[in-house]
Amino acid sequence: MRGSLQFIGNATTLIRYNGFTLLTDPNFLHRGQRAYLGYGLSSRRLADPAVEIEDLPPLDAVLLSHMHGDHWDRVARRSLDKDTPIVTTTAAAGRLRRQGFGRSVGLRNWQQHELRGPGGTVKITAVPAKHAPGPAEALLPPVIGTVVEFCNRDERVELRLHISGDTLLDRRLDAIPRRFPEIDLAIVHLGGTKLLGTLLVTMDGEQGAAWVDLINPHAVVPVHFDDYSVFSSPLDDFRHHIEQAGLADRVVYLDRGETRELAPHHLVR
Repeated sequence: MRGSLQFIGNATTLIRYNGFTLLTDPNFLHRGQRAYLGYGLSSRRLADPAVEIEDLPPLDAVLLSHMHGDHWDRVARRSLDKDTPIVTTTAAAGRLRRQGFGRSVGLRNWQQHELRGPGGTVKITAVPAKHAPGPAEALLPPVIGTVVEFCNRDERVELRLHISGDTLLDRRLDAIPRRFPEIDLAIVHLGGTKLLGTLLVTMDGEQGAAWVDLINPHAVVPVHFDDYSVFSSPLDDFRHHIEQAGLADRVVYLDRGETRELAPHHLVR
């Protein structure tokens, strides 16, 4: 097996391929604990993560879309190795360095960071994301999506992943499929997150289906849809709109803790 993708819960996944191990948006709070979202807002976790943070394998890097309490929590801050590279926004990287994570890397849109290993390289490119509509975007932490390219020793891309980050569907995302027209696997953050009960700040099922149509990945795994009380759009909403769009054959639904094999240019169903 060349690699695997494991869904741990919320937006946390463990990606292993070609000797590299990456963790996305580490959230290891337990059911009933609260994630803090800023401005006095918080959300209660409704399900335990499938893996405890102390049971993780050694990590080559963490991919952090943004600095919110359901993506980077107090468990991660306390328990992750401070020498772990964390690839994130420039704003989050500054905060993380102040927390002792001295190898944090801040990327602006389209900037790239590379990891090197004996079997090849991983190229991580920051891509646009929009976490809130209109002026409200300025009130939330900056967000990036990422395109992760696993390359062999000859620098050829064997596997290309796109992780949406917390985003709404927005025209600035149109540039992603123009720059990366061949996405093997996309991980899409859903949930229809509503702050203060009204402000939509992540894609609901309808937007998520339109996002899949835009990005056009060979396979897509939905995450970030039912772990917190601020989510308003259940996974069945996404499933309904995906089926209406004729894209159901693209989607792989993973239960918490479930693992699927990653092979060159595809996710094994």
